[in-house]
Amino acid sequence: MNISLIGVGLMGQALAEHLLAQGKKLTLFNRNIEKTRLLQQQGASVATSAQSALEQNELCLLMLSDAGAINAVLDDIDPSQLKGKLIIQMGTISPDQSRAIAQRITGQQGRYLECPVLGSLPEARSGNLILMAGGKKEDYQRALPLLKIIGKQPQYIGDIGQGATVKLAMNQLIAGLTSSFALSLALTQKEGIETEQFMNIVRDSALYAPTFDKKLERMVTRDFSKPNFPTKHLAKDTRLFLDVAQNLGLETCVIEGIATLLEKTLEQGLADTDYSAIYSAVNPT
Repeated sequence: MNISLIGVGLMGQALAEHLLAQGKKLTLFNRNIEKTRLLQQQGASVATSAQSALEQNELCLLMLSDAGAINAVLDDIDPSQLKGKLIIQMGTISPDQSRAIAQRITGQQGRYLECPVLGSLPEARSGNLILMAGGKKEDYQRALPLLKIIGKQPQYIGDIGQGATVKLAMNQLIAGLTSSFALSLALTQKEGIETEQFMNIVRDSALYAPTFDKKLERMVTRDFSKPNFPTKHLAKDTRLFLDVAQNLGLETCVIEGIATLLEKTLEQGLADTDYSAIYSAVNPT
C-alpha cells in the first residue's frame, strides 16, 4: 500500500512514524522540509511539492491544522491532478468547511473522505487513534484497510460533515473537562488542601475522567512543555465549535467562557504549549 501524506506537524510526524513502522511506502510533503528529515532517514520519500506528493499515489492523507491550510495546499495543485485520487482529510475543521473542500475536490473528479482523529501522539504512534469518517460509503470502504492501521475500530459516521461534527463535539468535551478540572484543582490548592487527598476523592467518584490524571502533574508543576496537543489548536477548535453551535441555535454560554479562558492562555504566551496550560489562566499566581 503506497500512501502520500501532506502535513508533517506533531500529529503528522507521529502518524508517519507508525505507517513506516508498519512497512508502508510513504511519500511526504511539508512546507517546512526540515520536519521531514528524520522520517526520510526512516525510509519515507520526500516530495518537493504538494502536487508531486499527490501524483505519487492514489491515496493521500491530509494532516493539516485548519481549512485555510488545506485550501492553500489545494491552491498549489493543478486541479486536473485530483482526478481519481482519494483525499482523506484528517484535521479538525467545521462541517461546512469540510463540505466546501469536498465540493472542490469532487468537482475535479477526485474522491473525498473526512476522517478526523481523536487521540494524541502516543495513540498516533501505536495505531490507536479514534477515527470518525464521513463521506460516501464506497470511499470509506476503499480507505478502510489503511484506516484500520491508523485506528483499531474506525467509525463510519455518515455523510460529509457528520464526521467533522462528532470531532468538534469531542474536542468541546476536551476543553470542558480540562477547564473544569483546572478550576477545581486550583480552588483546593488555594485553600491548602492536599492535592492527593482531593484526587483520591475524585478518583472514587462518578465524576472522574482519566484525562484528570493525565494532566495533573503538568498543572501541579506548571510544566506545559513538549505538548501532545498545543493550546492554540484547542483554542481554534473551540472557536469552530462555537460558530457551528451558534448557527444551529444552541445555547453556548458555557463554552464561550472556556473560549475566553483559552484566549487568556494564549495571551500568556502559551500557544505552543500543552493545552493543560489552561490551568495557568485559571490560576495565574
